[in-house]
Amino acid sequence: MNSRERVLTAIAHKEPDRVPIDQGSMRSSGIMAIAYNRLKRHLGIADPPTKVYDMIQQLAQPDGWYLERFHVDAVDLGRAFDSPELWQDWVLPDGSEALAPAWFRSERSNGDLLVRDSSGIVIGKMPEGALYIDQCYWPASGPDGLDNYEPLEEKMAQVTWAAIPTAPFHRPLSEEHLEEIAGRARRLREETEYAIVLQVGCNLFEWSQFLFGMENLYYYLVAEKKKLAKFLDRLTEHHLETLGRLLPRVRGLVDLVVMGDDLGMQSGPQLSPETYRELFLPRHKLIYDYARRLSGAHIFMHNCGGIYQLIPSLIEAGVEVLNPVQTSARYMEPERLKREFGGEITFWGGGCDTQHVLVRGTPAEVREDVRRRMEIFMKGGGFVFTQVHNILADVPPENVIAMLEAAYEFGRY
Repeated sequence: MNSRERVLTAIAHKEPDRVPIDQGSMRSSGIMAIAYNRLKRHLGIADPPTKVYDMIQQLAQPDGWYLERFHVDAVDLGRAFDSPELWQDWVLPDGSEALAPAWFRSERSNGDLLVRDSSGIVIGKMPEGALYIDQCYWPASGPDGLDNYEPLEEKMAQVTWAAIPTAPFHRPLSEEHLEEIAGRARRLREETEYAIVLQVGCNLFEWSQFLFGMENLYYYLVAEKKKLAKFLDRLTEHHLETLGRLLPRVRGLVDLVVMGDDLGMQSGPQLSPETYRELFLPRHKLIYDYARRLSGAHIFMHNCGGIYQLIPSLIEAGVEVLNPVQTSARYMEPERLKREFGGEITFWGGGCDTQHVLVRGTPAEVREDVRRRMEIFMKGGGFVFTQVHNILADVPPENVIAMLEAAYEFGRY
C-alpha cells in the first residue's frame, strides 16, 4: 500500500496497513524552522538548506530525507514550487541560517522585523526576540467597519495572512499562473505516491476577526447580526469565485482541500452552537459542497481549540477531516472524540500533546503519549497521525524523533 492509498483508506474509515503520518502537508501540522535546524544538527544533516515556506509561523518545508526517514504520507501542493530562483538567504531569530521565499519583503527597525502593505502601512511585525510575525493592522476596524469593508479584496490584502502567503498563492491567480499550478500538481502526482493536499482557507469567522478585530466581531455577533450576515455573504462570494477559478484546474490531482476557521478556545467555542448554525453553517456548507464538487477531493478543516459542541454541525457542513484535534482543550479528550464522532469524521492530528508533553517531557514520556493516543484513535481507521499543531521552536530534537518513531512503530494494524 502506497502513501496515497494509505491516507485515502484511513479517510474511508477502513484500516490500512498502518496509520498514515503527516508532517507539514498543511500549515498546522509541520515544524518550525528553528526546531528543524536543531534536528538537522542533532542528526548530522547539513544539506539541503532549510527553507522557510511559511514566514508568519516560521515553518520549515520538510525535505526528502525527513519525509523518507519518518515515513510521511502526505505533502502540500505548495512544495511543487521549489525552484532555486524562488528562494533568498535568510537568518532565523536564533541566528541560524535558512532560505526564505524570494518574494518576501520586510525591513528592520530597532530590532523589529516589519512588513508593510503597498501603501506603506505596517501590517505585520516580529518584535525583537519573538518567533512569529504578528498581525498589527485591522483594515476595517473603525466604528463603521460593517459599512466600510469594500473594496473587500484590497482590504483583505492588508491582512498578513493574505499579504504573506505560501505557494501556490505567492502570485495572483492569472490564467498563466493557474496553468502553472495545474502543471506542477500533475508532475507532483505522477512523480510521487504521496497524498497531495491543497490549502485554500476560505475562512469566514477568522477573516471577520482579521478585518474587523476580535472585539468588534464579538460585538457584531450579538448586536449587528443582519449587517454581519450581509458581510459574510460577500465574503462567501469572494471565496466561491476563487475556488471556481482554481479547483477545476487541479481536479483529480489533489486528494484533500484544506479549509480553515479557528472557532475554539482552550475552554470551548468562541461562539455558541446556535450562533454558529445561524451565521456560519449555511455558508460553510455552501463553500464546502462547491469545493468538493469542483475538485473531487475530500474536505479537510483546520479548526483550533475546544470545538466539541460544534463538531456535529461541522459534519453537517460537510467536513470529512478535522485538524488539529486539540485534545488538551475542554471536552476534547481522545476517548470522547473517537467514541462520539469516530465513525463520521477523520481525526488528522491529536497524536501527541504539543502544549505539555512534546515540549517539556522526556523522550520516554513522548513515546508513551503517542502509544496511548494511537491505541484510542487508530481503531477502525479514520485517523492520520500528526501532533496537535506545529512542532514549536523549543521542542528538543530527541522528542521529535521519539514522537515520529513511535507513530510508525505503534501505528501498525
